[in-house]
Amino acid sequence: MRRGVAGGYPSTWLGTTPSLSRGWWFVVGSCATLVATAFTSPVRGADVEKGKAVFEQCAACHSLDGTGDYDGPTLKGVIGRKAGSLEDYRYSAAMKRSDVVWDAATVDQYVADPQAFIPGNRMAFAGISDKTQRDDLIAFLAVATKDTNSK
Repeated sequence: MRRGVAGGYPSTWLGTTPSLSRGWWFVVGSCATLVATAFTSPVRGADVEKGKAVFEQCAACHSLDGTGDYDGPTLKGVIGRKAGSLEDYRYSAAMKRSDVVWDAATVDQYVADPQAFIPGNRMAFAGISDKTQRDDLIAFLAVATKDTNSK
């Protein structure tokens, strides 16, 4: 390792003392910040109102508030939740086995092509191919599915 470089990062990024552990924590902290804000700030340029209209395709099977008897699980509190983890919903084995945690990126991939993203899941939906519509939907979901009662 070259002098003045810690963990591959210039020591000026980490302070005056080069240290691999300090570099590691810098990276971990940066990643944690990105993950924490991934869904609190909707997709740049997305339109929440247009996303509400796109959600009409989802509303036949999913609630936003946890009420009602729907074919799909509620989306209340979905952001940050592990896929297939609601106790009161019967998920496919594929969904339960997945390591997916819902955030802007995973929702985008799933909604684009549910069967390609989690093969064998039960959602009977072809997907939304239009990226702008998916971005609008994600912006809407970020606002509409916040679980104000959690933690």
